[in-house]
Amino acid sequence: MTPLADEQILLTLANSMPYGKYRGRRIIDLPEPYLVWMARSGFPAGSLGQSLALAYEIKLNGLETMIVPIIDRISG
Repeated sequence: MTPLADEQILLTLANSMPYGKYRGRRIIDLPEPYLVWMARSGFPAGSLGQSLALAYEIKLNGLETMIVPIIDRISG
């Protein structure tokens, strides 16, 4: 993967949640319990589901404090 492609993947985490209780909140800022629930229930299909799954893995592995500043920097 190229650096530009990696940035595009991270930028998907800066997208807003399009529906539900957390509508308008950045995907990376969703609460971990919500992402755990989504993981158990099944992520939606498509790019939204991929972004939610990535946010879940980042939070599950304690990488949020390292990733969020990068997302903030590239999303400008």
